[in-house]
This record gives sequence, C-alpha cells and structure tokens, in this order.
Amino acid sequence: MFKNVIVKTPGKSYVNGLTTSDLGTPDYELLLEQHTAYIEALKACGVEVTHLAESEEYPDSTFVEDAAVLTPEFAIITNPGAESRNGEKEEIEAVLKKFYSKFHSITSGTLDGGDVLQVNEHFYVGISERTNQQGAEQFKGIVESEGYTATIVELQEFFHLKTGIAYLGDNIVAAAGEFLDHPDFATYEKVEIPAEDEYSANCIKVNDYVIIPKGFKETKQKLAERGLETIELEMSEFQKHDGGLSCLSLRF
Repeated sequence: MFKNVIVKTPGKSYVNGLTTSDLGTPDYELLLEQHTAYIEALKACGVEVTHLAESEEYPDSTFVEDAAVLTPEFAIITNPGAESRNGEKEEIEAVLKKFYSKFHSITSGTLDGGDVLQVNEHFYVGISERTNQQGAEQFKGIVESEGYTATIVELQEFFHLKTGIAYLGDNIVAAAGEFLDHPDFATYEKVEIPAEDEYSANCIKVNDYVIIPKGFKETKQKLAERGLETIELEMSEFQKHDGGLSCLSLRF
C-alpha cells in the first residue's frame, strides 16, 4: 500500500519543455486543471500528497518520477539523461530527506526513473535514450546489494520503459508494443494494449484503484474484467510533452 506521493506543479516554462511529439503546444491553463485533477485522484486513492511548487528554471520538472526511485527501505537519487533536467534531482533529494534516512545515488552513467519498473522484490531497468548501460548497471548493483533483484531491458520502441508497461498487482501487467511478446515479461498475465491505444499502457495502480488516461474504453473494459476499479483522467496537455500518468508522481 502506498502512503505518500510527491507531485510538482508545472511552471509556465513547461510549454517550452522537451518533447518528441507533434501534438502541438500545451494549453497552460488546461494543463493546470489536469494536474489538479491528478492530485485529487491520488487523494481518492488514500495517500498523503506532498505538493511542490513550480520551478521555472526546469520546464520538465513536473515529471518528478524521473529524479528518484523509491522503496520502503531506501531512496535512489537518479541521474537524469537530459542535461536540462539533471538539476531536478537536488530538490527531490532534499524533499525525500523528510521521509528517508538511507540514500543511494546514480553516479555512473545516466538513469531516468521512468525507465524503472518495480514488481514486488524485482526491478526492470530499461536502456533508452535517457538511461544508458552504465546507469542501469549501477542501479542493478545498488538494488542487489539491498536484497532485491533486477533485469536490464534494452528498449526498441518506447521512450521510457514505463511508457509501454505497467504492473497492476497479482502478476498482471498492462503491456503494449514490444512488451507484448518480450521474453522478460513472459510469465505475467497481460492486459494487451493495441497500438492505437498504447498511450493507456502508462497507467498506475495506487492502492485500490488503477488510474488510466481518459478516452480508452477498451483498456478500461479489460481492466474491469480483471476486477480492477479505474479512475479516468484527461491527460492531453501532458501527452503533448511525452508525459504519462506515472511520470507525474513519486509513490511510496
């Protein structure tokens, strides 16, 4: 069960942040409305929300997931792969000192939290444009020294590992694209997400609910068939900058 989440208001500079999409310029006021709805959904899942103020010097810093990976026992401060985002980790580390006494840091290579998927005592770490082999290897060494296990996964299609896969508990994953037949995920029961709906593969299980992006009826139905209750959120302005539901919070 998650007890806490950390979120961060997007600044006005968000509209000039990094993106690979061609979906247009975000509407800032609508972005804030969607972020507020995201926070309310998290509260409905029974967590305490730590809400950080915007940082105009870091346009992409609302995507707090990339700056840290959290377990019940320790925090790992990452080393984000985009140079313009690397300084975000300093604020996150300072905030996490309120919750953690044990820290590790990625100092060899790069690693984004969006490339790390935790399934119980095991981690999957994606090699992507933002996470390199060195960073993934150091992460693997850290978690193995703490009694966890880890698998390094080389991505072929997705921007981040969690862009295309999410763990939903009870050995179930939502999976799209390259993860549908990936040997590293062969033992899981899959909620298969077709190519036209692959944005909805980035969903988050928060206690008794799965939060999903709005507009994906087939995904919602497939989750309901497995007894999973969903909360739908409009995510259009975050999608314009490659952002998904997992990106917007640190959950622990």
